[in-house]
Amino acid sequence: MSEMVKVAVDAMGGDNAPAEIIKGALEAANENSSVKICLVGAEAIIKEELKKYNYKQEQVEVINATEKIETAEPPVMAIRKKKDSSIVKALQLVKSGECDAYVSAGSTGATLVGGQVIVGRLKGIERPPLAPLIPTEKGTALLIDCGANVDARPSHLVQFAKIGSVYMESVMKVKNPRVAIVNIGAEEDKGNALVKETFPLLKNCPDINFVGSIEARDIPAGYADVVVCEAFVGNVILKLYEGVGGTLIKKVKAGMMTSLRSKIGAFLVKPALKETLKTFDLEQYGGAPLLGLKGLVVKTHGSSKAVEIKNSVLQCVTFKEQKINDKIKEKITLEDE
Repeated sequence: MSEMVKVAVDAMGGDNAPAEIIKGALEAANENSSVKICLVGAEAIIKEELKKYNYKQEQVEVINATEKIETAEPPVMAIRKKKDSSIVKALQLVKSGECDAYVSAGSTGATLVGGQVIVGRLKGIERPPLAPLIPTEKGTALLIDCGANVDARPSHLVQFAKIGSVYMESVMKVKNPRVAIVNIGAEEDKGNALVKETFPLLKNCPDINFVGSIEARDIPAGYADVVVCEAFVGNVILKLYEGVGGTLIKKVKAGMMTSLRSKIGAFLVKPALKETLKTFDLEQYGGAPLLGLKGLVVKTHGSSKAVEIKNSVLQCVTFKEQKINDKIKEKITLEDE
């Protein structure tokens, strides 16, 4: 029997909390018997919501939290002041070792600050990056960083490349993952000061498979497995990905309803098209892990529905089974000793 993986879920965070958060967490527990869910938040509200579902009692625990950190609150102040918030209490469970991982659709800022201040960084990690999987023509790529470090330095980007390589090789089973840095051209002398300074460092890094620069238009084609950038650029790429993907899906669906002929065609291709479009649905890949911490912290979209919460929880199981933190330590922290 596999080892039990305990995941602290912020039941009060996100636009659709607590209903979709609880539903997704329970779906993950029902799908994988080695998962134990710790729902953190207003106990009375959570227990009332739990009455709607069938689940194994031993796989679910409710931990009361009387406060909630709102998205608009200053993150540092909120973490300091609201000690009994669902975010702080859930992160404390990871810090103490009572839980292996944390999942939240709540305040991104509070999660990023709390992850570093409460859970803490691994030795040698300069800046933990936020790294979601994004769909490509050839499968998936890891976008690292997409929101944690807006003012990154070259040494940070080199660590992102190493951490991303570990994640793609261990979790996604991509052998010798291709690493590229986001740039405005393929030439080595292109880019801003950060990219120009980082490029030679990546090029001379012996333990990654660096393939050079990647332009934004080549990311969906799958030219790289690990896409390295600082958080401002990464967040723009991620949001554009989401926006264009959603618009295209709406346009395709609308186009298929314009005439009787198109409706018949839509009926015939619907099964195949549904599977194809599903691969470009970011919810299918779970949340974005904040890599390089002493425990796993996963941030999902604020608008997350049950499917993304479920996949984020199951993502935590893979993370623990593959001992990602140990592998990051081997690649990063031992170099500084």
